[in-house]
Amino acid sequence: MSKNLPKNGIKNLKQALLFTSAITMVAPAAVAERAAPPLEDQLEEIIVSGAFEDRKVGETILGATVLTQDEILRRLNGTIGETLRSQPGISSTFFGAGASRPVIRGLSGDRIRVLDNGIGSIDASSNSPDHAVAVEAALAERIEILRGTAMLKYGSSAAGGVVNVIDNRIPSTVPEDGFEGAVRYGFTSVDNGHEATAAFNALINDGDAAKIILHGDFFYRDTDDYDIPGFAESAQQRALEEEEEHDDDHDEDHDDEHGDEEEAFGTLENSAVETKGGSGGLSFLFENGFIGFNIRQMDSLYGVPGGHEHGHGDEEDEDHDEEEHDEDEHNEEEELVRIDLDQTRYDLSGEFSGDFGWFSKAKFRFGYSDYTHTELEGDETGTVFSNEGWEGRLDLVEKGSDNWKGSTGIQIRTRDFSAIGEEAFVPPSEMAQYGIYTVKEYTTGDWRFDFGGRFEHTTYDVDSLAIERSFDGFSGSLGAGYKLSEEAFLGATIFRTERAPATEELFANGPHLATNAFEIGNPDLGLETATGIEATFTYASGPFSFVANAYYTSYDDFIYEVATGAEEDDLPVFEFRANDAQIYGFEAQAEYHAGTFNWDGVGEVDVHFDGQFDLIEADLDRGGNDELPRLPPASFLLGAEATSELFDIRTEVEYYGEVTDVAQVELPTDSFAFWNAYFTIRPFDNKNLSFDVRATNLLDSTGRQHASFIKDVAPLPGRNIRLAFRAAF
Repeated sequence: MSKNLPKNGIKNLKQALLFTSAITMVAPAAVAERAAPPLEDQLEEIIVSGAFEDRKVGETILGATVLTQDEILRRLNGTIGETLRSQPGISSTFFGAGASRPVIRGLSGDRIRVLDNGIGSIDASSNSPDHAVAVEAALAERIEILRGTAMLKYGSSAAGGVVNVIDNRIPSTVPEDGFEGAVRYGFTSVDNGHEATAAFNALINDGDAAKIILHGDFFYRDTDDYDIPGFAESAQQRALEEEEEHDDDHDEDHDDEHGDEEEAFGTLENSAVETKGGSGGLSFLFENGFIGFNIRQMDSLYGVPGGHEHGHGDEEDEDHDEEEHDEDEHNEEEELVRIDLDQTRYDLSGEFSGDFGWFSKAKFRFGYSDYTHTELEGDETGTVFSNEGWEGRLDLVEKGSDNWKGSTGIQIRTRDFSAIGEEAFVPPSEMAQYGIYTVKEYTTGDWRFDFGGRFEHTTYDVDSLAIERSFDGFSGSLGAGYKLSEEAFLGATIFRTERAPATEELFANGPHLATNAFEIGNPDLGLETATGIEATFTYASGPFSFVANAYYTSYDDFIYEVATGAEEDDLPVFEFRANDAQIYGFEAQAEYHAGTFNWDGVGEVDVHFDGQFDLIEADLDRGGNDELPRLPPASFLLGAEATSELFDIRTEVEYYGEVTDVAQVELPTDSFAFWNAYFTIRPFDNKNLSFDVRATNLLDSTGRQHASFIKDVAPLPGRNIRLAFRAAF
């Protein structure tokens, strides 16, 4: 963890804190009538995802965060991972501007599920960090982040948490006055980027038997390579390369030429993105529910920074000594890789209330996706990844009583996955999974008790290896919450979960250039079992609101990659193995509402201050180096905000600590601080028209995500000014 701050880190942090504190000058000496601060509003939000839905955020026993559309648009940053990066306990796998998945409490990949309206994204994003998530945050109306054992409803692949992106592509309510829509355009300076979105819902039939709603949406994003404050490579990476060059027997001219090529500065090469897509569909609304369908198309072409280069064996080098220099130059020209992603998706959704025996409501979701992405090496096709799959679920809400309520459901998903080409590190495979869950809730007085369980059966079939593996997992949780007062709630949960290994953990066997590794799976791996406890405390009274979560999880047979010390195809060999591990941490948010005062010509202005902090630790129970790779550092965020009918203004500083205790294959990461500012104005009586200015990383600091595989060759973007216009009607 952080031990010492680099001098530039101290300077940037002090400057950012100074600028952030300047907004306090607008606070009045005398405080007028109090208004509900935003954090208190968030605690009142009703969760619509997870096993215990229809629960207020402030009364959930497990950690939960809800982002409304205004906050999503404020934080919008291309990918879903970067959009959520500043939330408590969240980091990202940042792989440039085109690909980034959320990291929740240090967990990523197959342990985190990114959902599209309650159904999986049905793509290849969990297989590798350079694979984009086929979910568009720019059209989201709501994003819910569920930490802990969200897997009771969504499966063992959600053992670390769930991100559910809700975009209303299948409307369940009639739009006001028969039509609603919005358009938005944004420009970003750091990458000369342009982004546009549009969406609408229209009542096209107002019949007595059914009302028919037409939905349509469109999104487009086009960016150049983005600007960075300095060198693309970190100081640690450059120092390591210099040391390696001195140890090699290359001639001086070759060393100089190679060194010059590595000194990329000011712009991150091959980080441009072009994404477009849209959807259309119909919803039929009845007196007791609705049913609707949607068809969506998404295309994305994005660069993979850091360079992919296929190596050559020693024998080949010996046979072609005279051609080695020309061949290296050719490889360097071809090493820039772009990914061309294409997905067509069909969704069906419905909900009906009625008398269904023990149940009062039935909800179903179904999604089918035909997904392909092609890795382009220059103009040549490299590896083609294909994933055809579907997922369906039926949730039955019980009638319950004054004290009891619950739900029971079934989830089924399949996928037919293949990778063909030089980087086909995972063989073609078929996966089928079904799960059955039930959860119950009992309340008596100020006490609330939750308990639930899930059985899940997973099967993998790999014809090319003549291997079939199946896993039966049982998971459960038991929680208790107590309402200490009208303002305070305390809860705790104990849980035990079982996760089946992912495809790549079982069957990988080949070069994975995105992670600079030759990966070897272990088809004999068994279930990964986690046992843990989580506690939460919320408090909201008058001007002050506070939320804190603490957790500890002990893993039996935690699956991770281990460097063997061998090399294959000029890549270090990593094997998937299982060992015991512990992950524990703490998250906290606080907000103080300084008051409401009258400003001539503006009206009432609310001023509030907020802060958050998170810390994650992990240990592997094995000899030697026991650090978990790519564990996010401690971080905090401090902000100040003023809001009114006419405008919103906010300034904040986000800080990420230094990482010095690293795993065997990692380099240390410097601390960094970003100073950000946001301004929104609604200049007309019609407040549905707004103009936004967002300035991020105003001090042009160098920041690197420790959870990223390419953090030493691809820093986060530099200073960026985003101008945006939005109209709702």
